Amino acid sequence: MKKHLTTYFSFSKKELNGILVLCIVIVLTLAFPVCYRYFDEPQKYDLTQFQEEIALFEASKTDRTYYTTLKYKVEESELEPEYFEFDPNSASVIEWQKLGLSARQVTIVRNYVSKGGKFFRKEDLKKIYSISAKQYKGLEPYIRIAQPERRYYSNRKLPVVNGSHPKKDIAVVELNGADSIMLDQLRGIGPAFASRTIRFRERLGGFYDKEQLREIYGMDSVRYSMIESQISVDALSIKKINVNRATFEDLRRHPYLNFKQINALIQYRKQHGNYSSPEDLKKVLILNEEIIRKIGPYLSFDP
Repeated sequence: MKKHLTTYFSFSKKELNGILVLCIVIVLTLAFPVCYRYFDEPQKYDLTQFQEEIALFEASKTDRTYYTTLKYKVEESELEPEYFEFDPNSASVIEWQKLGLSARQVTIVRNYVSKGGKFFRKEDLKKIYSISAKQYKGLEPYIRIAQPERRYYSNRKLPVVNGSHPKKDIAVVELNGADSIMLDQLRGIGPAFASRTIRFRERLGGFYDKEQLREIYGMDSVRYSMIESQISVDALSIKKINVNRATFEDLRRHPYLNFKQINALIQYRKQHGNYSSPEDLKKVLILNEEIIRKIGPYLSFDP
């Protein structure tokens, strides 16, 4: 037994030296991280500048908050009203302020008027969303609106609706010059559809035919027959796009053209030169006669 153990567990001198070296390597490997941390001094960072920048940022945030709060108070603060008779279509900034409107409210009203908006009735002032019901109640008795001169058809009547004939004369509204309030006066047109009409007109560049109203979502034959005699179109006022200079973005805004058609128009122009007339559009194979008929009035062919 002893002989067998001696055979398996005895080592030569060379083997003992190898085991010793291996143990030394293992001890050094385990001791290295501890020794490194002991002798290596941690790097120190100067955070003074960073802390100063944080302090400046906090101070600027406070200043912005104060400025925003002050700006809000100035713009939103309502003045003590001094009531007098006024026309909302022509009232000046000073007059609006005397009537108690804040700076922001005056800006909204003046922007509405400067962009062609009109007040035809006292109630139209309620449509300015920034004016509260309480303010309108105070202003309402003093509103005096000069009625604009309107054109009338003397012998026109609206179609019969539910067995009754409207007795009022029909004021004719020109579609390309009308604002949402004027469109809202039309029988059969509400505020939502008036806004939808304005948005479609802006995308088109103006109407050249009454029938284009049928393309607006929600315009059925019944509604159209109700307003057909109340509207007119001045086709000379539409905005045209120079097809020989237009960029992709210029053409993309128009509802009658899709991306493929716009790309074909531009590529043909690059390869064959400028278009000289609507007839040249027929050479663009992707454009059919219906598209050319619809888009033609909105294009100019200047070199």
